[in-house]
Amino acid sequence: MKEYKIVVVGNGGVGKSALTVQFVQGFFVENYDATIEDSYRKSISMEPCRLEILDTAGTEQFTGMRDLYVKNGQGFVLVYSVNDSSSFHDLRNLRDMIFKVKGTKQVPMIVVGNKNDLVQHRVVSREAGMDLAHSYGAFFIEASAKNNINVNEVFCNIVRQINRIYGPELKKRSQSCS
Repeated sequence: MKEYKIVVVGNGGVGKSALTVQFVQGFFVENYDATIEDSYRKSISMEPCRLEILDTAGTEQFTGMRDLYVKNGQGFVLVYSVNDSSSFHDLRNLRDMIFKVKGTKQVPMIVVGNKNDLVQHRVVSREAGMDLAHSYGAFFIEASAKNNINVNEVFCNIVRQINRIYGPELKKRSQSCS
């Protein structure tokens, strides 16, 4: 079974862990507890494979680990909160760092506007999120980890992108291992 490494990045408090836990374990984490780094595994049937999902620290304090997980990552979920404009603007630095470490702009990537259930607190419009993702050459989706809206779609989309971009390379690798 193929295994894909997915890295979830974004500022602290945007809901990276909540999205990941909702996808992997099927429940919403109510209390925020800053993550240093957590790794989760989940098998999916849409494209029989196992996902290794790295939920990263949302702080610059742990930049030393970033190059390593970006280097090993195959797909990237860039998360901002629709009620936090700085988390939205900070995605550019994360995207640039991913491109620099990977040495290419052909990287499976999705921009996720999380917490879209907080309608009354929204400060980043859906259109702004779509425009940003388009400027990155990335897919875009809004989600709510709390209400389990579009959570599966985030991870299914990144798997499809990995297959599209790395498909032939992954097939070659698996054939040479047999």
